[in-house]
Amino acid sequence: QLVSFLFFRTALARFRQAQLEEGKVKERRPFLASECNELPKAEKWRRQIIGEISKKVAQIQNAGLGEFRIRDLNDEINKLLREKGHWEFRIRELGGPDYAVSVYYLKWHSSISCVESQL
Repeated sequence: QLVSFLFFRTALARFRQAQLEEGKVKERRPFLASECNELPKAEKWRRQIIGEISKKVAQIQNAGLGEFRIRDLNDEINKLLREKGHWEFRIRELGGPDYAVSVYYLKWHSSISCVESQL
């Protein structure tokens, strides 16, 4: 068993090395948004988080899920939303757009439209 494990490990190491040489290794999102110093990459990580949130929201809408799984998904979504806020702050620091302002504007604009329609 040890021999097969070592063979698998060396095969995996060779595969990983080949990936590194070809440049096909997926880049991991930095743990801290402040570690990212490039605006395009920060926006890429924000988009990735939004995609993860979308997938989890779609999962949570499944009626067949148990209560504990729903709670776990909700916790994961909240964590991702918090992380998205960190990336948006970093994007603003790097000179990018302020995504939070557009959200507040949309909420304000829609509330004004509702009031106007009631008049």
